[in-house]
Amino acid sequence: MTALFPPDRALLARPILPTRAEVRASIPAECFERRTARAFAHLALSLVLVAGMVGAAAAWLPMTWAWLPVWLIYAVACGTAATGLWVIAHECGHGAFSPNRRLENGVGFVLHSALLVPYFSWQRSHGVHHARTNHLDEGETHVPRRAAAPSRDAEGRPRRPSGPVANALGIAQTLLFGWPAYLLVGLTGSERRGRSNHFWPVQPFDTELFPARWHRRVWASAAGVAVVVGLLVAAAVKFGIVAVLALYVGPYLVMNAWLVGYTWLQHTNVDIPHFAEPEWSWLLGAFQTVDRPYGRLIDTVHHRIGSTHVAHHIDHRIPHYQAARATDAVRQAFPEWYRYDPTPIPLALWRVGRDCDFVEPGEHGWWFQPPSPR
Repeated sequence: MTALFPPDRALLARPILPTRAEVRASIPAECFERRTARAFAHLALSLVLVAGMVGAAAAWLPMTWAWLPVWLIYAVACGTAATGLWVIAHECGHGAFSPNRRLENGVGFVLHSALLVPYFSWQRSHGVHHARTNHLDEGETHVPRRAAAPSRDAEGRPRRPSGPVANALGIAQTLLFGWPAYLLVGLTGSERRGRSNHFWPVQPFDTELFPARWHRRVWASAAGVAVVVGLLVAAAVKFGIVAVLALYVGPYLVMNAWLVGYTWLQHTNVDIPHFAEPEWSWLLGAFQTVDRPYGRLIDTVHHRIGSTHVAHHIDHRIPHYQAARATDAVRQAFPEWYRYDPTPIPLALWRVGRDCDFVEPGEHGWWFQPPSPR
């Protein structure tokens, strides 16, 4: 496969990209076929995995401190499986689950609500992310900060706390709390759009991300999550809060970590630039997406969301079970633009957490500058 590193930055100076139509034409027409029965089969796989783990844990695992290591293993395994449900709902939000739009929105709404995700609100903000990928001012999710004068050292480089401990804590904080922070206050979203809230589309929060025509859907999304929160509270009253923490909250946090890790690594690296106007274009932004090696097991459980993400940004209507073929087509037709990083995921995450904080203007884009040690 084509390696991401070292990048050919001179390529970004080319005045002409392939057109959007040319890139899509390189993908076989069969890759755009949505098969409802096949989509439900993949959904069933994720449901069986999650339901089986929850049922087995509830029936057989004692809720005592002595069994904490086993409960942690359960949280990792069940949260990893639940990420597959999140991905199926993500596919529904993109219109890639079924030709029946009402059906796929219904499936997506139920799945995302069960995972405390406001489905229609996310559908809107995620659509903006796809429409403005790696746009420095108008992007959405993991938009980097510009380096500011007060944050520079004597040599003019960005500085922040560094070192292994600081990096590990920063990564853990991002993985555990990045997703709820984004939903509640728009953290890592566009600074221009201010502090948005995926449950409350009106003041006192900034309202640009959710225009008036989306308000009813945002309220519906909030209601769906509220129902699930109510069910969790009722379960805590009946079975005890420890049971809810062990069976639901632990896997939920692991699922959040997977989600943030995927989004972070798909669009961030020291060799992945962001662009401002007038350099940015939709296709140039889409081609800054990175495919990474997650292995056959995770690819199966997570429906290839990490290893075929370039094709997903070329056209989000491609179902995940067609994405590998679409990826091969894009890589063969445009090898100079296709990005693949073979770095093992833990090491890639460590490097991104360590090196990708501020961006500065450079030749053909804005580039991350590694932090200076204090």
